Amino acid sequence: MDTKNLEKAAVKIQAWWRGTMVRRTLLHAALKAWAIQCWWRLAQTKMLERRRRLALRLYSCQEWAVVRVQAQVRMWQARRRFLQTRKAACIIQSRWRGHASQPRGLIQGCYTVKASRLQLDIEILVA
Repeated sequence: MDTKNLEKAAVKIQAWWRGTMVRRTLLHAALKAWAIQCWWRLAQTKMLERRRRLALRLYSCQEWAVVRVQAQVRMWQARRRFLQTRKAACIIQSRWRGHASQPRGLIQGCYTVKASRLQLDIEILVA
């Protein structure tokens, strides 16, 4: 019976050892899987951050382009209004100068030339 007890003890020790080895292998596999998962999450976070920055840069460029186009349109509108105003001012000035250079009344008259003298009959009408 000693041999049977020794065999049973040997089988128990071997089973315990195999169980310990399996648990250790599973623990190492779980730790390696955990390390890979951590690395993958970090890689995903970096890729996501890179995509966000690229999207932000693209949005910023588009926004800047829109702002520049709006500024050009506003400048064009302001220049057009300025030119219209300047043209209107020039027209008003020319009409005013023309009006100011005209005499205040209408001069109507009759001119006759006789042999030795000039006879003028001028009628001035003030408006």
